[in-house]
Amino acid sequence: MAALNKTRNLSILNVLSYKIKYCPRVNVKRNLNLQEYHSKDLLRKHQVSIQNFRLLDSKLDSKILSDFNAKEYVVKAQILAGGRGKGHFDNGFKGGVHLTKNPSEILPLAKNMIGHKLITKQTPKEGILVDKVMVAESVNIIRETYLSIIMERTYNGAALVASPAGGMDIEAVAEKTPHLLKTVPIDIYEGVTDRVAIEIAEFLEFKGGMVQKCAEEIKKLWNLFIKVDATQLEINPLVETDDGRVVAVDAKINFDDNAEFRQKEIFALDDVTGVDPREREAASLNLTYIDMDGSIGCMVNGAGLAMATMDLIMLSGGRPANFLDLGGGVGQAQVSAALRILESDPKVKAIFVNVFAGIVNCATVANGIVAACKESPPKYPLVIRLEGTNATAAKTILEESGLPLKIINDADEADKAVVKLAK
Repeated sequence: MAALNKTRNLSILNVLSYKIKYCPRVNVKRNLNLQEYHSKDLLRKHQVSIQNFRLLDSKLDSKILSDFNAKEYVVKAQILAGGRGKGHFDNGFKGGVHLTKNPSEILPLAKNMIGHKLITKQTPKEGILVDKVMVAESVNIIRETYLSIIMERTYNGAALVASPAGGMDIEAVAEKTPHLLKTVPIDIYEGVTDRVAIEIAEFLEFKGGMVQKCAEEIKKLWNLFIKVDATQLEINPLVETDDGRVVAVDAKINFDDNAEFRQKEIFALDDVTGVDPREREAASLNLTYIDMDGSIGCMVNGAGLAMATMDLIMLSGGRPANFLDLGGGVGQAQVSAALRILESDPKVKAIFVNVFAGIVNCATVANGIVAACKESPPKYPLVIRLEGTNATAAKTILEESGLPLKIINDADEADKAVVKLAK
């Protein structure tokens, strides 16, 4: 846990490298996953300047392109992963991003992508199936810049991050050329004022009349950020074109889960095709499942206990295969389902149930485990530590079940036992 506390002293752009260095590998996902074309559509609805585009699916309907005229087209596979341009498909086709000036080449290019798996440095080894291709107007870019708006605890609110070095990894910019990065806290009530917008536009090295054009785009992006309850809005790159436009070429938007009741249309767009089926099942039960790379399944309640449990396992020489957070107010059926989800992970060799109950009832957890094990005998050794609300009753339920469960009160002893069983 000591290492985790170091995050307090890290800047926004160092957090990612910190996680890689100190934490077990976690398959991190955004809580809401939007395809690129969804993000572009949101930008367009809020009057942000973007490239015109059309969308092709497996029907490959040429009528969709009949009124779409451009000097050059970008044909881009739509998956939730980066590195598409340098990727390859399972049919041998190279590249998930292609440029063409010939409209007759668009459908053949799309045909080579749709229905095939695209493999990039950010996808699983087997790739991700492409079912849609975006055809966008290509723009002649003079300069690429970077702009993002994020919710940042350091400022107790939003911050605007800008760099004239766009189109590249912003973490690399921060590390190698920090003078090319500017962070401006934004008063949530004032918003992005004309003064701030012009200051950022000038820092992005726009000149003359382009300064005002860029400033207007920045204010539109702020309006979008607020209206959709975003926690991050990243435009990389925000470009200047040869015909005097400021265009958002690519966008990444993250949303506040707590605002789902206000943003039902947006959350209905969630793309779960690349999400672990166990994660989807857990979410449907109001549980949280995170996949990792070890051999010990962890059932816990609360993120803090989850991190502490994983630390204990690591300190004892083991590695967590996953963790499933029961949260608060969980019912018996959810506990039973949680155990089945953990067991379905092929990496798991043993399971550690570590619950410190407050709102959660230990007896409910115990009954859920017993019900699941009686319905289907446990596949792996179970080590169980239950403390807090109704812990005594829970231990009685487990002991009288006749099941081969290891009930250990001490957390340190319990984690050492499960690590030994997993080996």
